Amino acid sequence: MTPGEWFRDAQYGMMVHWGLYALLGGEWKGKRMNGYIGEWAQQYFRIPLAEYSKLAEAFNPVYFDAEEWVKLAKDAGMKYIVFTSKHHDGFAMFKSDVSPYNVYDATPFKRDVVEELAAACKKHGLKLGLYYSQDLDWQHPDGGGYRSGKIWCGDVAYLTNNWDYPDDSAKNYTNCFEEKIKPQVKEILTKYGDLCLIWFDVPVTLSREQTDELYKLVKFWQPDCLINSRIGNGYGDYVSCEDNEIPADDKAGMLYESPCTINDTWGYKSYDNNWKSPEEIARLRKHLNSRGINYLLNVGPDALGRIPGPSRDVLLEAAKLF
Repeated sequence: MTPGEWFRDAQYGMMVHWGLYALLGGEWKGKRMNGYIGEWAQQYFRIPLAEYSKLAEAFNPVYFDAEEWVKLAKDAGMKYIVFTSKHHDGFAMFKSDVSPYNVYDATPFKRDVVEELAAACKKHGLKLGLYYSQDLDWQHPDGGGYRSGKIWCGDVAYLTNNWDYPDDSAKNYTNCFEEKIKPQVKEILTKYGDLCLIWFDVPVTLSREQTDELYKLVKFWQPDCLINSRIGNGYGDYVSCEDNEIPADDKAGMLYESPCTINDTWGYKSYDNNWKSPEEIARLRKHLNSRGINYLLNVGPDALGRIPGPSRDVLLEAAKLF
């Protein structure tokens, strides 16, 4: 089976947004980011890196169980998992030799989350894909997004870290690309076995030449690894729809995926209880799959590593209705 055939046949996958932001749960110093997604907390509250990085000292998710996550996905009828190996905050959820700002070196947890997920997926017959933020990186002084202005979520926030690094005119994304992005992408491609896909995001700064280089880097190390369209500049092996976009038309002749949330956030927010019903999840899955579109449904584990109970319940109930 070719990568394209596998992808088209899979139809249903689990996305998992998990990182330091789970400790905040959408709150900072008595304020809530109502209406906005939890993994953007550092940007929304403009939390200085010196303070945000202290979250690593408290990140010890003793209830994280990779097999439990994978078994849930499998019992729900999902065929693959896409996990956030590094989100926009720049914190890697794997042991990185490129930057000590990672879950193994910077936390008391001292376990490689991606390594454990890769082993669990292999054991239980699910494919693993990895999300990697290739442009935005709020930890690196030359992280991208500095040309875009205040455009995020209805002009609520910027894309770049301009509170720690306020001089946008001095930023040069090429430094971040060469020093962190490329070597970390190589790490995730060479340390964890076969990946079904790499899920890139928010391509606003990369030049066409940099996108081409990144695309070729993935294909050099893993020729069968699919790359989503959010790598940017017209590249990609399949189309990632906009967040929570449900296309009405048929996409049977193409490779398409709709990334959606199970409540209103991607990263964990303690007070977001607006869960989709099992009936709604089953309906959306049938709608998308009948049009040749994969349904990638996100869960946001809490800071202890637990997938919230309502997420588990609706996923398992929805599977009975499909």
